[in-house]
Amino acid sequence: MKKTIVIFALLILALLLVFQIGKYAMVSGDLKTEIVVAGIAIVFFFVGIYINKKSLHKQNAPLIEINHKKIDALGITNREYEVLQHISLGLSNKEIADTLYVSESTIKSHVSNLLVKLNAKRRTQAIQIAKKLQII
Repeated sequence: MKKTIVIFALLILALLLVFQIGKYAMVSGDLKTEIVVAGIAIVFFFVGIYINKKSLHKQNAPLIEINHKKIDALGITNREYEVLQHISLGLSNKEIADTLYVSESTIKSHVSNLLVKLNAKRRTQAIQIAKKLQII
């Protein structure tokens, strides 16, 4: 974090220096100085792209292999598994029902079955258990 702050501080100081050189170029009417300022601006552009790629884009987490045998052992049906995946995305019962083209009461039944099969009291707890069992 400190490294990023120092880099941005140095970039801001360099940018202020570029503005001062640009102001001097306007007053003196020197075209060569304007070309140097344009070159520095291009360098800043590429430094910004580099920083964006390095710091702002998180790397994808490694894929966890799904334990299909555990799903079968728990007795989770295909539809219940679909509902569990949608719950893990943070969708509400209504949103899941709209996505799967079923009624909301059907989703409530599937959620209840999942809670029983995973021995969980809440949806969040069911997701934690499912992740621990490597089924999502």
